Amino acid sequence: MKAYRWFVDVILPLPLPRPYTYGISVRQTELLKPGCRIIVQFGKRKNHTAIIQSLHQNKPVNCEVKGIISVLDDKPTVSSKQLLFWEWIADYYMCTPGEVFRSALPAAFRLESETRLFADEADNQMVKLTESEILIHSVLKENQGLTLNRLISYTGKKNILTAIKSMLEKGIIAAEEHLKERYKPKYRTYIRLNPAYKNKRALNELMNKLERSPKQLNLLLKYLELSKIITDRIGAEVGKSELLKKTASGQSVISLLIKKKIFETYQKEVSRLSDRFPVLQKMNELNNSQRVAFEKILGKFRDSNVVLLHGVASGGKTEIYIRLIADQIKKNKQVLYLLPEIALTVQIIRRLQNVFGEKVGIYHSKLSDSERVEIYNNLNGFPKPGQSHYQVILGVRSSIFLPFQELGLVIVDEEHENTYKQYDPAPRYHARDASIMLANIHRAKVVLGTATPSLESYYNAQIKKYGLVELKDRYLNLEMPEIIVVDLKAARKRKEMQSHFSRMLISSIATALENEEQIILFLNRRGFSSYLECDNCGWVPVCKHCDVSLTYHKENNRLICHYCGYTLTNLKTCQSCNSTSLLSRGFGTEKIEEDVSIMFPNKKITRLDLDNTRKRDAYQTIISKFETGQIDILVGTQMVSKGLDFNNVKVVGILNADNMLNYPDFRSYERSFQLMAQVAGRAGRKNGRGKVIIQTTDPKNPVIRSVTENDYESMFHDQLNERRKFGYPPYCRLINIILKHTRIPILNSASDELAAMLKLLPEVTIVGPEFSLISKIRNMNLKNILLKLKKDHNLLGIKIQIKTCIEDLLSNHHYNNLRITVDVDPM
Repeated sequence: MKAYRWFVDVILPLPLPRPYTYGISVRQTELLKPGCRIIVQFGKRKNHTAIIQSLHQNKPVNCEVKGIISVLDDKPTVSSKQLLFWEWIADYYMCTPGEVFRSALPAAFRLESETRLFADEADNQMVKLTESEILIHSVLKENQGLTLNRLISYTGKKNILTAIKSMLEKGIIAAEEHLKERYKPKYRTYIRLNPAYKNKRALNELMNKLERSPKQLNLLLKYLELSKIITDRIGAEVGKSELLKKTASGQSVISLLIKKKIFETYQKEVSRLSDRFPVLQKMNELNNSQRVAFEKILGKFRDSNVVLLHGVASGGKTEIYIRLIADQIKKNKQVLYLLPEIALTVQIIRRLQNVFGEKVGIYHSKLSDSERVEIYNNLNGFPKPGQSHYQVILGVRSSIFLPFQELGLVIVDEEHENTYKQYDPAPRYHARDASIMLANIHRAKVVLGTATPSLESYYNAQIKKYGLVELKDRYLNLEMPEIIVVDLKAARKRKEMQSHFSRMLISSIATALENEEQIILFLNRRGFSSYLECDNCGWVPVCKHCDVSLTYHKENNRLICHYCGYTLTNLKTCQSCNSTSLLSRGFGTEKIEEDVSIMFPNKKITRLDLDNTRKRDAYQTIISKFETGQIDILVGTQMVSKGLDFNNVKVVGILNADNMLNYPDFRSYERSFQLMAQVAGRAGRKNGRGKVIIQTTDPKNPVIRSVTENDYESMFHDQLNERRKFGYPPYCRLINIILKHTRIPILNSASDELAAMLKLLPEVTIVGPEFSLISKIRNMNLKNILLKLKKDHNLLGIKIQIKTCIEDLLSNHHYNNLRITVDVDPM
């Protein structure tokens, strides 16, 4: 075994509780720095990309130290500030550094080994083989080095793992690990004129020769026009695809000119990202309210690192953000502009690029992995040729892990949105809270902007932890929309309902359509109906993997579980009594879309929900069509409530406020207010006063009253009193521990045992264990233990003790198949 004097502690992309140590040579110490990627072996065969956390000369005791396999970077991929941020994320959200690693870096940065299988060429007649093993051996002899997936494809057998394991043990086949490179640079083919024809005389002679070949001559002339090589000695580069588009000539004509050595081709590495930017425009002038708010934010920054901008819907917060961004760009700083939804990036990116052009980059999950690598490298100081360094990144929550060099400002727009919270997999971080720590590491400032602040943020502003700036006037002094509450109980008694629409809502929609105005209909439930029910025996189709009924989607005639994806198709009879009388109960966006299409058959109606926005450009297509008036009525879930800006929306209909208000969660009233106020804010943003119609069976509910009066303060104080009384945030911190097991008796035993251990911790209140609201998901039964921690308590110390309790429980072999997840600050 080789003796090492120098060692590296590395983070592996695995859920390991600590870094692992590998040996390096003295020469490698000169090459390696914290943040560099290396390849190491972990386990018997597997090779992984690891990130160096530190270099040292402290030899590990009582263990064999392996050397590293190879070095991938000559400069760190992860900066020291990023490593510090990763460490905070892992500590605060009670996950492992490896889980942070997997979330933080684009997958293409993680070269992972894939197993390739090889057959022994020797005669193995002495070894007894099964039929499957004979087939596998013969396939591998003909195709050495197949991956497992390719072998399955060749053999046509899916269950071959047992046979492969047996053959490895017999020595009939061998397995080798090969590193798989995921990122490949993109190259573009360019055309250039052979240098022999660059003088005028030779070029004239060439054109005379080509007069008998008009297609070749036309192609040459088009090249000369595009390259400007006659008027400019250097000329412009001409792409092969661009030249083909500009002429009627085909590939064969170019091939002939290349064969005649008139044209030459060459390859050049290019960016996958868009290189087309609009002509730069001046920033809009701020009105008086905006200018005052902007100056107040700058003033608050002198005393506070975080400022909450509480601005009314359509108050022009984005224009203030643009001014703040321009201020940072003047200082040569970078800005991270966070949005809760990809849908919002469609509108905002245009507004930012109109002002800042190629300085703006965009980062979200709809980008390909290679595109994400290019954005990451750009920020890390390695832009593609001809590409500008990004100074502004517009992105969703994962953007907080990008390698900012000179971060000066973080803008968290619609800071109240729960989509900033990551649920699965770990780390289960909240991007708003994590971005404040990120800004602290970079000594940057943070602006939290919203018309409906989260209670925690507004409370922090009230106790002076954050600065507070309020923007109370709508842009162009437009009136707030008229809000009308329709009592569904009374409307049904008076027979004023048509399907799920009140007479008031139908009348308002019709009037708006007559005036060529647009409508948004909001319902926070997708699908056609909540469930199907047999009218004869009451049977309801449920998911066989989860404790939920299946949602009916009429568009593709499927019943789908929204938790695991289990699907039933073409269900025509009751599976209990064989009756054909299956009735749909409840309603979703798909049902509303169908009903509106029947009421207004000549109008264009579209849905905006998860079901019809799965494709990469689906958001952009729908939003662009609605912006340009190609869609009259937009039916959507909470996607339509999140900061979208449409000029011609006159009417907003909230179809069922009750399903939000009655949700069993201590935040349900807060979220209901936020959703209704936000979706109401889409009405009347430019052309006159809008109208909002809220349908509910509880018109006297205090949240409904607060929405109609646009009174955030009353909702805030009502909810604050409730939370103080029952001990919920912002008066404490919450940690939710979820235990999962396939067998309920083991789950009950484990949860009771863990709860007993946790009750011994000081200053911790335990709620539970209780079965989750959805008690079974993907065949796993779930129980929750909710911990309430005092805010002034030693949070890190308590978390260490909680981890110890969990580790002690899992050390019991009876709980080998028990899964435990920890959610800090659950939403």
